[in-house]
Amino acid sequence: MAVSQFIHFPQIGASRVRRLDRDQSDWASMTDFRCDRPFLQPRWTATTRRSSGVSMDRIASITRTTAETDISVTLNLDGTGKADIATGIGFLDHMLTALTRHGLFDLTVRAKGDLHIDFHHTTEDVGIVIGQAFAKAIGDKRGISRFGHALIPMDETLAEAAVDISGRPFLVWNADFGRPKIGDMDTELFEEFFRALAFNAMITLHINRRAGHNAHHVAEACFKATARALRAASALDPRAAGAIPSTKGSL
Repeated sequence: MAVSQFIHFPQIGASRVRRLDRDQSDWASMTDFRCDRPFLQPRWTATTRRSSGVSMDRIASITRTTAETDISVTLNLDGTGKADIATGIGFLDHMLTALTRHGLFDLTVRAKGDLHIDFHHTTEDVGIVIGQAFAKAIGDKRGISRFGHALIPMDETLAEAAVDISGRPFLVWNADFGRPKIGDMDTELFEEFFRALAFNAMITLHINRRAGHNAHHVAEACFKATARALRAASALDPRAAGAIPSTKGSL
């Protein structure tokens, strides 16, 4: 693998970079460089994707309309954390923005629902459509890391999320809240959202509240932990060479 996937050398020309890639012992003499991303996280350019057997774009758009909700989602797994969220539920918008930012996805959500009844249908259906978009964007899972785990503190709260992009949907939810509502949103709806997300994304998702009593902190830490776990699990592994991460050959 070319070292130039990991490092930028702004003061030298492309031809010298290619020579250095061919004779990697000369990299040690270079001093004017910067890492483009964290160590062992290469820049997935179009050329890298093609050579790794990975789909060019991991982007999906889904629209779902029922008698209760009308929801459109566009998800880019290889984004920059850009969120454009409008569900009609302020706190859910806040949580989805955190999910997007810390997952480094680009996510657009437009939702209209029967909020005059309650927030249940809209919250669950947003989870369904984001999950469907995730499953479509991830494709056949070729070249992904597959597993992800995150342990996220937020003041007194500590939340854990573990993900397996397995094709076997499951949710384990161990996150109690000290009160029934955060603002106007029922705290029991967070479990409904994550169950809808997991089952439609076709992932196994475990979420645990390790510590904490502030309901806002617990919810936010759960979303951030899930974001980081999904980010790790969906990341393209430069050593996988486009392989399916399973001994079965499919997921």
